[in-house]
Amino acid sequence: MQINKVLGPAEIQKILQYRAPLLMLDRVVVENEKSVTGLKNLSTNEMFFQGHFPKHQIMPGVLQVEAMKQLAQILVAERLDPENQYDIYLKRLAKVKFRKPNNPGDRVKIEVELKELSDGEAVLNAKASNKSGLACQAILTLAVRPRSYPDSMPELWTDMDKCADSAQDVHQIMESMPHRFPFLLIDYIAKTDGDRVFSVKNVTGNEPLFQGYLGDYTVLPESYICEIAAQSGCACVLSRPENVGKIGYFMSIDQAESFAPVFPGDQLVCEFEMPVNTEKSRFGKGTAVLRVGDKVVFKLQIMFAIVDA
Repeated sequence: MQINKVLGPAEIQKILQYRAPLLMLDRVVVENEKSVTGLKNLSTNEMFFQGHFPKHQIMPGVLQVEAMKQLAQILVAERLDPENQYDIYLKRLAKVKFRKPNNPGDRVKIEVELKELSDGEAVLNAKASNKSGLACQAILTLAVRPRSYPDSMPELWTDMDKCADSAQDVHQIMESMPHRFPFLLIDYIAKTDGDRVFSVKNVTGNEPLFQGYLGDYTVLPESYICEIAAQSGCACVLSRPENVGKIGYFMSIDQAESFAPVFPGDQLVCEFEMPVNTEKSRFGKGTAVLRVGDKVVFKLQIMFAIVDA
């Protein structure tokens, strides 16, 4: 890729095969072989602000991660997948810290630096900043996998399917959480078991984010899977009597790893475990394992803060 060439939306879309509402970059410049800088302007008219949060708009932390991933992909695409035959995906996340909010009106500078490239994987340092300073930082590992497609029908009517005995439906979830369309990413809570909660996301091709793919290969982005886990934890914690009326803010992802793609038509079950904090700290920390059927597709450890709305 040509050094110091500025890429606009059309050129960015051509490389990534993304468009709105999935595209998280407005402009890009490749500084050198190991570093690239991107810009994301934030406007109150963006769809995700309508659901995150209606009364206090803030850019979701995971969309900052998605912007980093997209920028990193631009930097390493020709080296990881020169023939454009594979799916470049976010294999691992580590040391993700959300430090300052990005709100409507902010201009977000995203920077990515390549640290290591070997065995079909690229490790990169990334950060996002606005005029107030550093907003987010992370270590990303991008890798390639074949573009696979669903080849079987899922099992129906399991013990995770919605029924009269489900712990919470979407209306009950919205009573304790401020998330709304198009950024409410869990459909119901199937059951709770002590410190564990089992939430469900029915992944469907009708969702706005899937309209952001230009080609015929559509998978649920790893960044969104992180948000599903975070919302599962929030639904668990914010439904507790002492947290009524409060909001959960994503603080960090200690580590996360993807094991398999998630497709439209999959039922994604998130098992989130967060022990009750007897000291009533405003911070919550939990682990999540996400499955499609019996297959583990994603794991992560996260922390979030519980604050007044």
